[in-house]
Amino acid sequence: MFIVLLKFSDNKIQASQFMEGHSEWINRGFDDGVFLLAGSLQPNLGGGIMAHNTSLSDLQSRINTDPFVVENVVSAEILEITPVKADQRLKFMLD
Repeated sequence: MFIVLLKFSDNKIQASQFMEGHSEWINRGFDDGVFLLAGSLQPNLGGGIMAHNTSLSDLQSRINTDPFVVENVVSAEILEITPVKADQRLKFMLD
């Protein structure tokens, strides 16, 4: 499982130009069954994604196609987590 931090860069003023493509990119991640959760980092720091069913290299390749990453609106950091315990509602994450 992975946590992806998409932190705004100095170029964040251009976010509105690439928002449609970024939203489509996020939707593809959900449609492909890779993204579990996406949301904003507060206060207005960027965004975060929880991902699974992928490898680190495949996730990095996917992130590299995000228009926000391509246009340097955000910088991406991937944190890999090996879950060993989960609430009953999240047991599927242990597979």
